[in-house]
Amino acid sequence: MTALIAIDQGTTSTRVVAFDKELNIIYSEQKEYPLLYPNDGWVEIQPDELMNSVYSTIDPVINICPDILSCGITNQRETTLVWDADSGEPIYNAIVWQDRRTADYCLQLKQAGYEEIIIKKTGLLLDPYFSSTKVSWILDNVDGARARAEAGRLRFGTVDTYLMWQLSNGDIFKTDITNASRTNLFNIHTKTWDDELLKIFNVPASMLPDVHSSDSNFGKLKRGDRSIQITGVIGDQQSALVGQRCFKPGQMKATFGTGCFLMVNTGSKSLQSTSGLLNTIGYGLSDNIPYAIEGSIFSAGTIIQWLRDNMEFFANSSESIKFLEPTGQSNGVLFIPGFTGVGAPHWNSEIRASFYGITRDTTKTDMITAAFKALIYQVMDIRKALQSDGIEINHLSIDGGMAGNPFFCQLLADFLGQEVSVPASLESTAVGAAITAGLGSNIFSINDLQEKESSDATIYKARNKIFDPMDYAAWTKFLRVLMDEYH
Repeated sequence: MTALIAIDQGTTSTRVVAFDKELNIIYSEQKEYPLLYPNDGWVEIQPDELMNSVYSTIDPVINICPDILSCGITNQRETTLVWDADSGEPIYNAIVWQDRRTADYCLQLKQAGYEEIIIKKTGLLLDPYFSSTKVSWILDNVDGARARAEAGRLRFGTVDTYLMWQLSNGDIFKTDITNASRTNLFNIHTKTWDDELLKIFNVPASMLPDVHSSDSNFGKLKRGDRSIQITGVIGDQQSALVGQRCFKPGQMKATFGTGCFLMVNTGSKSLQSTSGLLNTIGYGLSDNIPYAIEGSIFSAGTIIQWLRDNMEFFANSSESIKFLEPTGQSNGVLFIPGFTGVGAPHWNSEIRASFYGITRDTTKTDMITAAFKALIYQVMDIRKALQSDGIEINHLSIDGGMAGNPFFCQLLADFLGQEVSVPASLESTAVGAAITAGLGSNIFSINDLQEKESSDATIYKARNKIFDPMDYAAWTKFLRVLMDEYH
């Protein structure tokens, strides 16, 4: 059977999925790996662990699929790697998108008056979230790195670029337009690396990969005696936008993975938010490059992993459903999931996770329910920001691991007061990579995909009198108190 394969390289695991031409899953493999937390607010990945997770998932899929048409890659965005141009060896661990070590550097750049030009050119805020300050930190903190970079001997890439370099034995040094747009070094209006931004962040141009459309022919990956054409590369949240078939302006999706990301297609309009949201590239497909508005929540699945691994409240993430109170009542317990700060629309790097309202009769169910509600309340904050920017959420389609929890989906619908749609396949990110690769290899067109759009989604309708506005008000007040403390 002929297949499209998607490499879905996420923050805590790699998944490789084989699809047929109808985008049905044929076979998949997944492998988790650990994150490293060497200091407060620091988050890293050992590059060998990352690549081993890719090799151990792609090889079985390749072996079981003798006829592979092409490959698509989707990846955690903003995570930053720097490696030697000759050997391909990284000079430091991958610095993950969640990492906040460059908060002081961002503050210095703000005080120097650079924030306005950065927002204008990139659509992004001046925040440790993005790749630019991570690159600068590596060059300034690894012995000899800056001199090597200025001599043209180092390469920088987000995870897509690093994967292609390693999987092609150094033959491919490219990225796609969506990943480039998340670096704070790329001008989303001229659609090029920007010399002024490179100067601000002190990043040599020689380190940067070539930028291509998401559905370009990027080259071939090599595993053993197999060579497979890569015809799709796209950042994970944009990939979910494609996987959910959000090809028209106004269409929106939310992905609940390690973090949570709401994204709405704004078409040819580059809308700069005034409410703390991001203006970014939606995708680059079929000579069409729409913009998108995005709200980024740093912790979603991370919360469940922490409750499982650190607090040991349950053995498997799927068991969390047993402890989620269906009415959303948490006995007055509130939770702020600021493990590495909070993202949109607040953008506070210093705040840390906190429970409030714990009493002698507080239960495990109360704390777990409070944690789930904290995620929903962050979605509500982003909805408010979207409304302030003139964007109404009339329909919300969600995907990702947490979308498989029906109690959570129902509470989300209840608290938002509107329908929430969950597609039959929660693998929208991998589907988006396969679609991108399929478009790049001319297997199908966007029109084909729109005509075949799935109608077998599960719809959760809001129940009346479940949402307690006083609880949300208390949570918002608690968040403000913490932000004032770390202002």
